[in-house]
Amino acid sequence: PEEFPLAVAAAVEESAGQVPVLAGAGYGTALAVQYARAAEEAGADGLLAMPPYLVVADQEGLLNHYAALAAATGLETIVYQRDNAIFTPETVVALARTPGIIGLKDGHGDLDLMQRIVSAVRTHRPDGDFLYFNGLPTAELTGPAYRGIGVTLYSSAVFAFAPDIALAFYRALDSGDDALVDGLLDHFYRPLVELRAKGRGYAVSLVKAGVRL
Repeated sequence: PEEFPLAVAAAVEESAGQVPVLAGAGYGTALAVQYARAAEEAGADGLLAMPPYLVVADQEGLLNHYAALAAATGLETIVYQRDNAIFTPETVVALARTPGIIGLKDGHGDLDLMQRIVSAVRTHRPDGDFLYFNGLPTAELTGPAYRGIGVTLYSSAVFAFAPDIALAFYRALDSGDDALVDGLLDHFYRPLVELRAKGRGYAVSLVKAGVRL
């Protein structure tokens, strides 16, 4: 839609170079490429490649889709694993070897699969510069588990409406302050997730409501 480049440009202007701006690019390959190019023209620093729309593709199809998207611009791309875009370790190795693709954001939550992905990429691309992000709806809740398999980066929805809490949790997790981590999980994050679980769509609507407070 017409508002997409306007939204990206507004984010670029507001951030003023203080943090990188990653724009989402999804739907089918042709439309995703259009979004990616519009994001680049609007000044985005990178792309978050969303799953293809509707179709459940095989691994070769997924790889071709993301390779075409990465080749369409000069922006670095993080691939979002979720819904109908779930990858085998072999496919992620191929993605990690694809020019322009720098990381994987996991919104699927299968730790066994993620451990095998991390291990496969470490084995077949030992330079170690491929990035992994915990992208589950409230990533802090699974932060300790993901950290155990080497995934230390995550996206925080809580940061959008309670940045002090989000930063306190991040610092506690990063420094090994288990008591504070457990306290925040028990008294803030778990109740938040239980509230989120009361209805479909709450994962997003709760964040929007929090921002409006």
